[in-house]
Parts: sequence; C-alpha cells; structure tokens
Amino acid sequence: MSRTSVSPRTARRLPLALFLGAASLTTLTAASAASGLFGLRAQAFASDAWDQAEDDFATLRDTGRDNIVRFWTRATSTAKVARRARERGGATSSAGVGEGSLPTQGTDLLAGVDSSPVMSSGGRISSNSSRPRRVNLPMPVPPVDKSSAAYTRFKGWVDAAVAGSRGYGFAASEAALMYQLSPEAKYCTLAVQMVEEQVTAAEAAIAAGGRPEVSGDSYLEVGPMISDLAYTMTVCGGSITATQRTRWSAYAEQAVWNVWNYNSATWGGRSHPWSGWSVNNPGNNYYYSFVEATMYWALASGNSTWFNFLRDNKLAALQAYFARLPGGGSSEGTGYGTAHMRLFSLYRIWRDATGVDLANANSHAADSIPYWIHATVPTLDRFAPIGDQSRNSVPELYDYHRRLMLEARSLATTSVAQNQATWWLNNISVTRMSSGFNYRYDLLPAGSTAAAPTDLIYHARGPGHLFARTGWTRDAMWLAIVAGPYNESHAHQDQGSFTLFSGDWLAVTANIWSRSGINGGTDVHNLVRFVRNGTVARQCESTTRASTLTVNPGSGGSFTADANLTPAFCNTDAVTNWQRNFNFANRRLTVRDTFSITSGTTATFQVNVPVAPTLVNSREATAGRLRVRVLEPANATINSNFSTGKYVEDGARYRIDVQGGTTGYVVELSEI
Repeated sequence: MSRTSVSPRTARRLPLALFLGAASLTTLTAASAASGLFGLRAQAFASDAWDQAEDDFATLRDTGRDNIVRFWTRATSTAKVARRARERGGATSSAGVGEGSLPTQGTDLLAGVDSSPVMSSGGRISSNSSRPRRVNLPMPVPPVDKSSAAYTRFKGWVDAAVAGSRGYGFAASEAALMYQLSPEAKYCTLAVQMVEEQVTAAEAAIAAGGRPEVSGDSYLEVGPMISDLAYTMTVCGGSITATQRTRWSAYAEQAVWNVWNYNSATWGGRSHPWSGWSVNNPGNNYYYSFVEATMYWALASGNSTWFNFLRDNKLAALQAYFARLPGGGSSEGTGYGTAHMRLFSLYRIWRDATGVDLANANSHAADSIPYWIHATVPTLDRFAPIGDQSRNSVPELYDYHRRLMLEARSLATTSVAQNQATWWLNNISVTRMSSGFNYRYDLLPAGSTAAAPTDLIYHARGPGHLFARTGWTRDAMWLAIVAGPYNESHAHQDQGSFTLFSGDWLAVTANIWSRSGINGGTDVHNLVRFVRNGTVARQCESTTRASTLTVNPGSGGSFTADANLTPAFCNTDAVTNWQRNFNFANRRLTVRDTFSITSGTTATFQVNVPVAPTLVNSREATAGRLRVRVLEPANATINSNFSTGKYVEDGARYRIDVQGGTTGYVVELSEI
C-alpha cells in the first residue's frame, strides 16, 4: 500500500520505522493515511510513535556499528535492512572536519558569534574583508503577486496558524515570511513564539541530561529547525529580547558545531557524540540539511568562521561533486533525489545573499530541468522509480517534485530551460501544492511562457539514467534504463535494469508495490539474475567502479545502447562478464545479453510485471498489454511457475523468468 506524505519531517522519518520492522507503526500509519492526509489525532499518535522509533534507532546508530548490526539482526532477517544498518552505522570514509577549521568550543558558546552591528532586520554588517560587505538572510521567495491564488492560499494557511490552528507541519519561518510580505506584528509574534518553544524544549532536554530534538536521527532535521530560528531572528529582530537572542544563539551555535564535530559533540557540557553520517558526502540528502543549518546560521549571526568554512569547505565540496554529475538527477535515485529541492533552495539563498551563483558554476542544476521532464512518464502523473522510494513506494508525482522544478527554474539562466520548466509545471498532475506546509513554494513563479520539449531521448551520464519515448503525447511508449555508478546507499542493485511504460506500467520494478519502497536487491528489477549455489550474486556499491552505457540515437525516439555491466560486481564468484544491448524502435524493446558465468551459476532473464502472466507457449508469455518473446538461445524457455512476488516483504505482483541460457539471451518485449 502506498503512503501519503504529510510533512517534510514525517516523510523523512517513515523509512526509519520501516527499517526497524515496526509492523504496528506501519499498520497505524497506513490506516490513518487511507483517506489522504492523516487525521489530526491519528497524526499526533503516529508521529509520537515514529519519533520514539527514530530516537531508539538514532541512539543505536550513534553508539556504534556493532550495536546496530546486533539490533537489526534481531529486528529483521532481510538482507537489505541489515545492509542499511551497516552502511549507516558510521560516518563516511573521511575522518571528519579538521579542528582548526571550526570555532573552538569553550564555556562561552557565543565567543565565535560576530559582534558587528545588528541591522534593523536582525542581520549584521560585517567588517571582515573576506566576506561580502553586507551579509543578511535574503527573502526566500522573489517579489510576490499579492493578487495571485498562491498568495491567497499561503496567507490563509498562515492566518489560520495565527488564529490558533497550526496546520500539520506549519513552521515558524512561514510566519516570518508572511511578515515580510505583509508586515503585521501578529506574524512575528507567532514566529517568535514557535522558535521560543523549540529552544525552551531543547533547554529542558539538555537540563535533564539528554539531547534536544534537533539532534534526532543523526541531525537530519537540523536544517529546517535552525533555519526557522535564524530566519525568525533576522526578520523579527525587533520582537526578540536580548535574553532570547543570547539563548537562541547559544543553542543554534551548539547545534551547528555538533554537526561538524560529531565525535566531540556535547549538550550542556555532557558528551553526546554521534555517527557523523554523511557529513562529508555531498551526494546524500542529510548533507543538505547540515549545510542549510550552517548557511542560515552564518548569514543570520554574522559568524565569519562559519561563513568561511561553509564557502571554502562544504560548498566547495558540493561544487566538486555535482561537477561530476552532468545530466542532472541524483545518484541516490529519483526517490531521495527530490532532496535537490532543498539543494537548489540553498543555491538561491546563497546567490541572493552573496551574489555568488553556485547553481550555474556547473550544469547540474540546469540539467535537472530536462532530467525530470524526461523522467516523467507520458501520462505526466508518475516518474521513473529508480532507487529507494520511501516516501511513497508508488512513484506518483507530489508537491516535492513540483517544488524541485520551481527551484530549478528560479536558478535557470536561459529562456529555453525556463519555458520547458513552465510547460512541465503547467501539465503535470500536481498543478499546485496539495499540502499546506508546501504552499509557500508556490510563491516561486512557474512562468507564463511554456515551450513543450521536443527531444525524445535523454541520457543523464552522471547518474547513468537513460530515458526515451516515442513522442510527447500521453499514449506514447516510454523507457528508462539504469547503467552507471552505484555509489549511494539509497541506490539499488539495478544496474542494467529497464522500465517500460505505455498508458501504465508494462514492466517495472516490483519495489513499487512493496510496503517500504526500499527493496533494492536484484530480485525486484528487470535484469539478469545470477545465482551461484542458491545465492543471488550481489551488485555492490563502489566509488571506483561503474557500469557504462553508450547510446546511439535514431529517429522517432529509437536508439541502440550498449551497457557494460561487469563493473557492477565487485567479485567474480558468479559472473565474470555481462554485456547488455538495448534496441528500442517501433514501440518494441529487444534486449540482448551476453555473459560469462562460473561453474555452479545459473543466469535468469527476469521481467517484473503488474498483472498475472499467461503462458502462450514455452517461449512466449503475455502480462496485460505486454508480450514477452524469447528469441535466443534455442533451448531457453519461460518458466510457467510465475513468481507472485514473495521476494519482497508483502508479496508484490509477478515475475516472468526466462531460463536455460548459459552464455546469453535475446528477448523481445512489445505491446499487445
């Protein structure tokens, strides 16, 4: 059953409880979400349960790898979840941030805060020549048309909160933004009240010897929480007392310091180290939260050390990483890849604050516009399900995708990119934000001049994703292929896989029908499954090895492509060579595999399908509107014992297996 996302924070917590195997939480959430967004009482109860599960997991993760492995072994027997625990049990390979690059922690946490004059908005004028003369948090949206429906919706959302009815996921920064749009004291009153609640709760937790909510799940929410504080302190500076400014600053400074000094993290003078998960991985969604907290705090406080550290270290690392990812998209896949909506927002804030355009220092942000246009299926309501799909296992377009495109459009410097983004925004199934906590992002302009895309093939070489279609009408046939790097924990063992769509899914990963959306093994993808002595050969994550794909475009969306998938395997116990050729033309996909396998290994060409297949003969089967025919070798046959999906946690759909080949297969997939 798919899950409806209800808030940015809750949406990112859902995978955690699923990892823990918390069946009762899953049942509760699914029941609560059956009619859309959670009911308020169910939301509160479920949120508390998720929070408890999250905190238990974070404690285990932050106290060491061995504890996590033992816990996960008890909690679940699935290999994917156990692997996640091992992966997330410690920081990335880099040991951490050098002590000399950060403020020295002492008893006075405000010692590193810039004491230069405070501007009326709450920001500061810096005398440090290494920084811009005036650094202040800019308004997070461009000038707003106050006669627009988007403004009316957002104002209504904030006004309801002011009246005492805070909608689910409502944030202090929304009230502060409303104050900038309409400077009425009531908006700052609410923003200050909410930040004060955050800080007071944190102080209570610290006084009790614990750690505050901002540190939960390895500081995943540090970005939204500290940006709420920093933005409110900037916009509503006149409504904050000197004592509040001191307390808020101490709390924010400690939170940011703890992120980058994970081994030495403290709260209230007590040691609270954590894993440092992804503090040095610009490709991971956690990293954007860490940078968000640091950026907002540096700009709001005027702390030149944080500013320089961010500029010279963490933003420089982002630039280097995405310069190596041409074509847009994310190596985490399309599920966690929506976190780029936050990355692009940071680019915009930095540009408006400093004049430095990080987004256009390389092509990634601009390329993400055509990436998501092509990753969207012809019916414009779903997208290519690549990697973990934890928010909603069924890859349906949601507010997050709309926000990502709005953010990317705001950074684009060419009318071609902007107008194609406008076309997509005007035609997808999500023509406006559906959840209140996302209303503010519809204030970003979608544009008025639309230009439909014309290219039928798009190869994002950075993440290794290829998309092709027969046209831009809703009845077009669409194809996606994965062949590239496998170097992120939310990516899957799907190198060489394909997805075929025409009106609906014809062949697609079975992961989209799972409860968790995190089934990443080879069993659930459309590729060749190699099994040696009863064990499925694993594709492995690697920063030094990557599959490759060479594409030769034709006309009308046709192409041939050659994939070298041997690098997907880090050892040669089962398979020593695997090449896959794709030929797509006339609404027909022909896949030719050649491989070399070791003694005791079998190779099965597998296709996951949404409906029960029918065996036409030993070499042909149909599944709904899909026909699968075996062309080579002569002795290969289709297994009539069609799998009912027991290889995922809730038995999702069906799989057609072609068996008998020892050196290769040629299989044709066409539409009935």
